[in-house]
Amino acid sequence: MAPARLPAALPRAMRLLRFQGPGAAGPRLGLEEEEGGDVVDLSEAEPALPRSMRAFLESGEHGLEAARRALASGRHRLLRAGVRLLAPIDDPEKVICVGLNYRDHCLEQDVKVPKEPLIFSKFPSAITGPFDDIVHPAESSEVDWEVELAAIIGKTGRHIQESAALEHIVGFTVANDVSARDWQMRRNGRQWLLGKTFDTFCPLGPAIVTKDSVTDVHNLRIRCSINGQLMQSSSTNQLVFKLPQLVAWVSQFVTLRPGDVLLTGTPPGVGVFRKPPVFLKRGDEVQCEIEELGTICNKVV
Repeated sequence: MAPARLPAALPRAMRLLRFQGPGAAGPRLGLEEEEGGDVVDLSEAEPALPRSMRAFLESGEHGLEAARRALASGRHRLLRAGVRLLAPIDDPEKVICVGLNYRDHCLEQDVKVPKEPLIFSKFPSAITGPFDDIVHPAESSEVDWEVELAAIIGKTGRHIQESAALEHIVGFTVANDVSARDWQMRRNGRQWLLGKTFDTFCPLGPAIVTKDSVTDVHNLRIRCSINGQLMQSSSTNQLVFKLPQLVAWVSQFVTLRPGDVLLTGTPPGVGVFRKPPVFLKRGDEVQCEIEELGTICNKVV
């Protein structure tokens, strides 16, 4: 008798996303077969899974294994052209941001490289989709762009050691830390929060790329273009504080939970430090791209 065939190993690398399907009621969870490729309807393949990405990540390895089965099945495919991608997560408990975290960005501003991470935040209501509009608020005349690598927390932790920090990250996505510089730098006592957290000021996507899929998260090209003109171009090898340091640092103060979003800082080339300064105007198109993660593109309206 021939030996029984062993099942093929399930894929480890995945591109998790949320989407609106044709005729579907409400957002659904899915996976990209490849960057820019067709979509696996995870909500159809595994109906028992939650529809919220945060709740899905809270399910831990159970949810990830279900997603791997769906990806390997070859079923429940939807043509990319027939779906609208949403922010891969829209309901995190926290959006944590890091300032002055690229060496070349510090040089651009002629400021010293920080000795410890500079932490601020956005409200989750700032999150918008990878191809949705950025709304230029009437209250600001100095709206700026900041392409950023975002890490997505997949495991609860407090007082996390650097040696274990990457275990708490499920994957990465592309973010734009849109900023109203007048509110960030001059108004409201120069506290950063209001200038950072207008609605639509945090485009995310197109997918959460699981960490198994990324060759070296600390050596990825990162770029931002405005109306096709390259404005920011650097590498995540310029990060002052790497992911293990950031996770360990932040977890001293707050419990990190599945779905939390950690924006890791922006490289040089933002508008406010150009001579003369350049700011976004209605009608502009902002494209942010990180190698191996993908591209988001948002129109300013």
